[in-house]
Amino acid sequence: MWKWLLGLFVIAVAACGVGGYFLGTSPNVKEWAKQFNPDEKIIEVKLEPVMRGNLSKVVSAPGRVEPKTKVEISAQVAARITALPFREGEPVKKGDVLVRLDAREMAAQLESAQAGLKSEQARLEGAKSAFALSESDLGRQRDLFGSKDVSQSTLDQAVSTWERSQSELRMAEQAIEIARANIIRAEQDLEYATIMSPLDGTIIRLAAEVGELVLVGTLNNPASVILEVADLDNMLVRARVDESNIAPVKDGQPAKVFINAFPDETFIGVVENVKLQRQTEQDGTQYFESEVLVENPGKELLRDGMTANVDIEVDVMHEVLKIPSQAVVDRRVDDLPKTVVEGPNAAFVDKSKPFARVVYVVQNGKALAKPVSVGSSDLTHTVVIGGLSEGDKIITGPFKVLVDLKDDKKVAEEGTLKKKDTAKDSAKEVEAVEAK
Repeated sequence: MWKWLLGLFVIAVAACGVGGYFLGTSPNVKEWAKQFNPDEKIIEVKLEPVMRGNLSKVVSAPGRVEPKTKVEISAQVAARITALPFREGEPVKKGDVLVRLDAREMAAQLESAQAGLKSEQARLEGAKSAFALSESDLGRQRDLFGSKDVSQSTLDQAVSTWERSQSELRMAEQAIEIARANIIRAEQDLEYATIMSPLDGTIIRLAAEVGELVLVGTLNNPASVILEVADLDNMLVRARVDESNIAPVKDGQPAKVFINAFPDETFIGVVENVKLQRQTEQDGTQYFESEVLVENPGKELLRDGMTANVDIEVDVMHEVLKIPSQAVVDRRVDDLPKTVVEGPNAAFVDKSKPFARVVYVVQNGKALAKPVSVGSSDLTHTVVIGGLSEGDKIITGPFKVLVDLKDDKKVAEEGTLKKKDTAKDSAKEVEAVEAK
């Protein structure tokens, strides 16, 4: 029995050896096995050439959309609102009546002022007559005093009467001026009862209702705001530029404006004013406000208070070598091969620092790190100062591949592996047809 079992074991071992030999030498099996060997796996990458072009250095800042011209409408007299002809959101023209106030009290004050003027005019006439009489009497008394027909006391009394009548005349004349000023003030108050639009625009806020009592502002208490009118055709963004970035920002610089409410649109703008006074947010962040005027050729409904972000172009570098920013990665100097650290780009490796900036190129089907020196960046591209030449093809993605990519990894340009597989399948189909 044991001899029979031993024979079966020998036959099984021989069969496994022969099968293993044929499997190991089979090309298809070798290709299949490579899929499970991380060192043999080919990674698809995106390749792009190093190109020359312009690169804009930008300063980014958050902000808020506001009309360039916005006016708060308040009353200059205390009265109740009797009419609000326009509703919020409606357009208005300069000179349109926006608010009517109860004008009965102002009209009564005007009538009272006019009556007061008439009364003062009558008093002035009496003062003029009294002054003329006293002046005539004074002249007569002086003549009599000269002929010694009256005493000194009589002359003194005439002088005193003349002076008193002259003073009363002056007071009457001043009272006339006061009465006229009262009329002017009453007329103005009556005009203030009708509030007109100071500009062409839109009612963006209605803060009061018909029947409400509006108050006049004082030094310590602001006036009641009835409504707001704004020119929505000319909008700007009040951008909050961080203190560390404000130095290169100047009036007249171009900008791109991104408004959260319009994610698919980019608005063109220009810096119109950079404030000189530093401000501080609630979290302690210090910033300078910059006004960026927004072009709106499509007449989108930009609303007061919309959140936005601006990219202010503070500098433009012309015809520089540039590459996608994500292609530049940091690698530990100790992890880089000696051939890279001491190779042609050794000048761009600072051995005193733990990391070096590198860009990956493809050489003989494998990734190769090339140390580089880089300069300014915008949101998408970075200037290459040294280490690459125009036309060099570099690996620019995918980002998840670049994060862990190492030297000597087998790589292929996106789409080429699929083409090879398609070519192999076509060849197999041809062989199968020929075999038949």
